[in-house]
Amino acid sequence: MKLKDIQDIFVKEGINEDPRGLKAVEADLLKRKEDYDALSSKKKEVYDIESLANPYYDSRIIYGGSDLEVKTVMVGIDIETQEFLLANNLINSGEKIDLVIGHHPEGYAYSTFHSVIGMQTDILNKQGIPVNITEKIVSERIREVQKSVLSQNNERIYDAAKLLNIPFMTAHSVADNHVASFLQREINALNPVYLKEIVELFNKYPEYQHATKIGHAPFILCGNESSRCGKVFVDMTGGTEGPIESFEKLAAAGVGTIVGMHLSSKAAKEAEKCHLNVVLAGHISSDNLGLNLMFDKLESKAGKLEFIECSGFRRFRR
Repeated sequence: MKLKDIQDIFVKEGINEDPRGLKAVEADLLKRKEDYDALSSKKKEVYDIESLANPYYDSRIIYGGSDLEVKTVMVGIDIETQEFLLANNLINSGEKIDLVIGHHPEGYAYSTFHSVIGMQTDILNKQGIPVNITEKIVSERIREVQKSVLSQNNERIYDAAKLLNIPFMTAHSVADNHVASFLQREINALNPVYLKEIVELFNKYPEYQHATKIGHAPFILCGNESSRCGKVFVDMTGGTEGPIESFEKLAAAGVGTIVGMHLSSKAAKEAEKCHLNVVLAGHISSDNLGLNLMFDKLESKAGKLEFIECSGFRRFRR
């Protein structure tokens, strides 16, 4: 399969699993097209054309030709210069590596990933918070993340890939959409009464079983095993941790339990203050689940690929 085909499948399946729903994604892309059409010719020259069809700025081909044939991929949760040096050593030792895929965004995908946070406006709105409120609290979070990214040296990883001539892409929100939608469906089907049932559900999946073996088991951050769940909101996509200002609004909208990958101590205190239960499935394990669900779809279309696991990624097929 060609690199461009892989990217197209990732984007298509990311849209299919987008928790906002297809209509919201289509509206987002339409707004981008309208904004693009209104630009001057000079501004169109530097516009990110791919974003007109790919709603996920953090899921991109960073280096490599679109016609590249791919049979063997090296996949890691975090891909940095050391992983490229590792890949280069493996290649020099006779290992075939056509493409490196990282989950967390790097290069241009990192410079622009704050734009993905806008997804949270519609995700929070679907939980019952008025959209005028979600727009305001999410826009503040976008500005906060954008400022933090501006000071970073974002081309280091691109330069490493280019200098070693190793094709590289990132798959962030496209994978996070998969884990968020999958776990929300599974929890909805289970209809749990107590928090312990959610933790027991996670322990059915190999990604979380593996995490438990290495000391990163899912756990209850706010509440206890006998706490009643109420309405459960799986919050695992949208670029980064959502704004803590949303917790009070979520509680008022009827959400009883938030299921996430991770949560800062400041956010945990706010959740407690708002009487929200919080269950943390685990960061790297949840990233693995999202990637594996997406790779299953890719292999169903492209045929079996050879995977080289690195940087916390483990391939579990279903």
